[in-house]
Amino acid sequence: LNGLETLQILKSSHPDLPVIMVTKNEEEKIMEEAIGSKISDYLIKPVNPNQILLSLKKTLNHHNLISEKTSTNYLQEFQKISLELLDITTADAWCSFYKKLVYWQMELQGLDDTQLLEISENQRVEANVNFCRFIQKNYPSWIANEEEAPLLSQGLFKKKVLPELKENTPTLLLVIDNLRWDQWKSIAPHLSPYYKQEEETMYFSILPTATQYSRNTLFSGLLPAEIKTHLPQFWKDDIEEGGKNLFEEELLVHQCNRFNVKGKVDYKKITNLKDAKGLIEQLQNYKGNTLLAVVYNFVDMISHAKSEMEIIKELAADDKSYRALTETWFKNSPLLSLIQKAKQLGFQLMITTDHGTINTQTPREVVGDRESSLNLRYKTGRNLNFSSNKIMQINDPKAFGLPSQGLNSSYIFAKEADYFVYPKNYNYYANLFKNTYQHGGVSLEEILIPFVFLTSK
Repeated sequence: LNGLETLQILKSSHPDLPVIMVTKNEEEKIMEEAIGSKISDYLIKPVNPNQILLSLKKTLNHHNLISEKTSTNYLQEFQKISLELLDITTADAWCSFYKKLVYWQMELQGLDDTQLLEISENQRVEANVNFCRFIQKNYPSWIANEEEAPLLSQGLFKKKVLPELKENTPTLLLVIDNLRWDQWKSIAPHLSPYYKQEEETMYFSILPTATQYSRNTLFSGLLPAEIKTHLPQFWKDDIEEGGKNLFEEELLVHQCNRFNVKGKVDYKKITNLKDAKGLIEQLQNYKGNTLLAVVYNFVDMISHAKSEMEIIKELAADDKSYRALTETWFKNSPLLSLIQKAKQLGFQLMITTDHGTINTQTPREVVGDRESSLNLRYKTGRNLNFSSNKIMQINDPKAFGLPSQGLNSSYIFAKEADYFVYPKNYNYYANLFKNTYQHGGVSLEEILIPFVFLTSK
């Protein structure tokens, strides 16, 4: 038998056995065949002892070496991160800091020893306390003066999407509902064979970080109060009957007309497998478009299912497993097939979301009347009462760009990992929604979200 024949037999009977191939043959075809057979390393004769030692270390001790280096690097960075947290005063600094937090959480999640990941998690909890103070202090001035604000939901289309639109190049805008920054980083490597990143940035979701508000604002380029005032036919208050996101296409078309976008603009919403496969088959029909906007709802469904299904609670017990579940889904999803087809057809690609989500931990009792909204992370109504000092209250909705639902109407927002529970059946609902993924409130995970612009490779 020659080496490749031997390798094939070895792999068929022991597929996980590491194999290092040593050969004098430098033909590229032989190398490709060996690599394709999943060898651990490939050495060209003559070899010296140090080469063999390095190859053995890489093959047999790879995980331990990475773990040791990762642990050492994080311990060196820990003090810097702690000191940096005490001195963050700008929106840009918060974006940079949160990126660093997510980076280390994802680096540490692969270690056998979970102690460092727990330390990083404690830093994230502390960071959220400071971030909520920062938002409470600065958000009203951002609404009052958009020019001095960081990039918010109402400015995303104008400042990021519009400048890249070309009549002769179709653009696919994917809005993946509920996609957090860490989830984006977990799926990003799977796009690299097809697209290269031209821009990867964070922007700030408006409050409430809920689909009715943030996504309508994204598609319209208007704050919720402005939508209700200028386009009342496309807005429903929380207490009104009917769907709250039924007019996203109309809002998008209105914004495109406002900015005089040339060419055809279409909108699609994907909520099930049939819709996804149908769009993949029809995608060539949109090749002549200037813009095709697609809302993809699967990640949102995962987060809501965790509140209702025990199996999802087990699969997404914490942020680490939530990221893993998102990545596993994405690798095998029609969404990746859609992106592959878009690449073949020459589409530019933009990926973003309307808001993120947070794993809730602490219930806060709130008393409201029958017309109070039902969301677990924010509520609006006229008679909201609470005793906790960890709740952000807005008595003047207009100052926050929000519609008022009546005289003396106010909004309250849960901060950090808190969630609201009414007094009736308090213990039941407190336990039901503990350790579930919710959105609508104030946290790093909900507010700091991705926008990525990619071009075909």
